[in-house]
Amino acid sequence: MQTVKRTTLEMFREELLRTGRYETPAERMAAQPHAPGALTTFRFAWSVFSVFPKCSFTEAIHRLDTDLWAHFCFESVRTAEALGTKVSAMGWEQRREYPGPVVYVANHMSTLETIILPFVLLTFGPFNTVAKASLLHLPFMNRSAVHMGLIPVGRTNPREDLLSLFKVGGERIARGESVLIFSQGTRQPVFARKGWSSIGAKLAEKAGVPVVPIAVKTDVMPTRPDGKGWAKDFGTVDPSKDIRIACGPVLSGSSKEMHQASFDWIKSTLDTWGLPTES
Repeated sequence: MQTVKRTTLEMFREELLRTGRYETPAERMAAQPHAPGALTTFRFAWSVFSVFPKCSFTEAIHRLDTDLWAHFCFESVRTAEALGTKVSAMGWEQRREYPGPVVYVANHMSTLETIILPFVLLTFGPFNTVAKASLLHLPFMNRSAVHMGLIPVGRTNPREDLLSLFKVGGERIARGESVLIFSQGTRQPVFARKGWSSIGAKLAEKAGVPVVPIAVKTDVMPTRPDGKGWAKDFGTVDPSKDIRIACGPVLSGSSKEMHQASFDWIKSTLDTWGLPTES
């Protein structure tokens, strides 16, 4: 039986900071991807979903911090590699070379990027995530999500949400923390200009910081089109598909310029990966 030496968060971060890149070494992943199916899906989905009760429990006993959060989230990478999925990150030397807070804008394919991005971004400093306020009502989410920097928006009053984001996001940036925004708003199988919000670029311009685009490929665990509620987050896992997390250039300029450049860079990257996009 093959014995696989598993990657640690410390290994991942050392490689990312040293080279700006990470790619699963052959000796740290299954020789052959596990077959898609109920057992594979459950095993991987548990590594994702279990982040929430773990955070809730450690928050309840006053031990939750960003380091523990990052380790909880990184278990999804360890499980993915054990199932035969290659995980890669690239372009992060650009973020390493810019020391200040930024506004990250990312595409949104599945639930998985909300788990894999925290341990990556925390490598470069504290950050906050803009997310729908209803997440605070989910089991295990309320106190721990607030503790870990979730900035809730209601999605019922866009103007009110924008003003709230400018206020809260601006305060977080002023104290040296970055902000992550999924500018598509909700998970989408196709990356398209329609629906690509400029709110991240507007926040960056108002706060006087640059935008950093992030492209993610997380279709290893797709959203189920026939699912309802939280169950739709866990489609059939296919370990033969890889996971990719790419960092783009540090963008400055007007909000219009940063908005356009971030979309163009993510679209170009996803096109290179063979994923569906629309201009």
